[in-house]
Amino acid sequence: MEDSRPSTPAAPPQDLWSSILDSVSSTRSIPSKQVLLLGPPSSGKSLLVSALLQKPVPADDSNDASRTNFALGYDWTDVRDEGDEDTLARLSVYTVPSDARAYTALFPHFLPPRTALPHTLVMIVLDWTRPWTFVDDLQTWLKWVEEWAKGDAAREVEIVREENHERLQAHLQHYTEPSADAFPATSNLTSNAVLPLGPGTLTHNSAGVPIVVVCTKADLIDEGSDLGAGASGMGAMVKGKGGEWEEQTDGVMQVLRTICLKYGAALFYATPQPSTLSVLRQYTLHFLFTPPVPSPGVAPGTEAPAPIRNPFVFHHRPNTLDRDRIVVPAGWDSWGKIGVLREGFEARVWGEAWDADLAEGSENEDAAGAKRMYRTLVPDQGAKPPPLPPFNAPMAEQAFLAKHYDENSKKPDRDPRGAFRNPTETATAGIVGPLGSSSFSLPTVEKALADMETGLGGSGALNASVNGDASRRLSRGGARPTSGLPAVGGPAASTTGRAPTSPTPSAPQSSTGGQTQHEVLQNFFQSLLSSKDRAGASAAASRAAAAGAPSLPRSDGSPGGTDDAS
Repeated sequence: MEDSRPSTPAAPPQDLWSSILDSVSSTRSIPSKQVLLLGPPSSGKSLLVSALLQKPVPADDSNDASRTNFALGYDWTDVRDEGDEDTLARLSVYTVPSDARAYTALFPHFLPPRTALPHTLVMIVLDWTRPWTFVDDLQTWLKWVEEWAKGDAAREVEIVREENHERLQAHLQHYTEPSADAFPATSNLTSNAVLPLGPGTLTHNSAGVPIVVVCTKADLIDEGSDLGAGASGMGAMVKGKGGEWEEQTDGVMQVLRTICLKYGAALFYATPQPSTLSVLRQYTLHFLFTPPVPSPGVAPGTEAPAPIRNPFVFHHRPNTLDRDRIVVPAGWDSWGKIGVLREGFEARVWGEAWDADLAEGSENEDAAGAKRMYRTLVPDQGAKPPPLPPFNAPMAEQAFLAKHYDENSKKPDRDPRGAFRNPTETATAGIVGPLGSSSFSLPTVEKALADMETGLGGSGALNASVNGDASRRLSRGGARPTSGLPAVGGPAASTTGRAPTSPTPSAPQSSTGGQTQHEVLQNFFQSLLSSKDRAGASAAASRAAAAGAPSLPRSDGSPGGTDDAS
């Protein structure tokens, strides 16, 4: 008996506690999901964040003007069950303020597609106060989602993309409208009868990203009064409830449903009312926790595995009639249901126009695509930026100066002195200055000229006076011997009756002789200059003759010399 007992007890495994902790942590692990919120500024994203996280809106976010937009907004919360006992999931919300490249380039560093793609839902926000921007915003954001989901194009990323696409496709194919029973006994995921996707369904979104398009401020659609640009910005689109109003809003909804169908996305209209926001939060959690694709088949004789249930069941039925609370879940819609809303809408044409825009790129605005068709349906009522001024090509400096020189030379008033002239005078500027103007008139000169022109008697008296002085000087000098140079006033220089050069003009002409006032002035000043030169030369010659000539005897026999004054 004693030999049957073991000598030493069996040693416990060394990783006993580690295995226990791993098992407990695996059974109680909390899944983490992310929501990526995209949209233009001031489109109501802060209200959606508060509704998804069930947190009050911060006071700073209530005013769009004072709100601070960070490069990438982030917030999170724990999602609990109805009894608020257990934590079912952890929900994180990332917010991109705008479609600027500086913002969108940061997101792949926080959520790389390789790890975040199976756990991320994209929510695109559209603003009903600017309905003419719906198609442009959708093209911008959906293109960015496709680029982000590609990642670095590694093999691991391609596998994740394929699995995600299969899960989304299975969700669309097995969709059934909610019933009264909250927990149905059977799941449509285990059904072997799988219907193919309809035309225009999931033709894009190759990565299978869950997408929800939310049109905020839908309560402004039902306003009965005309909405100006200051009220909601919708301009002349909303005219109250009527045929035109219903046709436009139904056309917008048909376009949005056609685009969402191509990406396997859901469409919701949201208002500040808590009821619409609560429905949106329930569907977001339901879409995030979509179960994976079941195995394709089970070997005969083996029991099928239990279907995986979605912990967040969505109970609300689709609604396409109430324009302020539209609910179109992914997988419910089709081209036939879209055409029933209003006759004359061709979903196939809009789908082809959308593909044409994606193929040609957003640079060609005049292409016959969805953007151009949508502008016909909803005219642009937004504020237009001011036009740019025309390009100013400056003229070369020398060409500019030559041009203005030629222009100024042809102007009759190019002389700035003309501003001081009397407009009644026709005389032009003279050589010696602007003396033709009354502002620069010289009264003394004018009086002297008038005396010279009209007073011939005064001129004769002046000449007689000069000749009398010369005769007296000659009588006192007597007959003097002359040298090689004649004496001033002698017979060799001039005759007795000839008057010497006078400062006054020798032959004054009257105004009737053909000379203008400026010519008379010119002759006057020229005579002054010439008489001065001649007088200087004559004085120098006289002094030289007196110094070098010999003394002549007088008539009375006395030695020669100068005359005595007595």
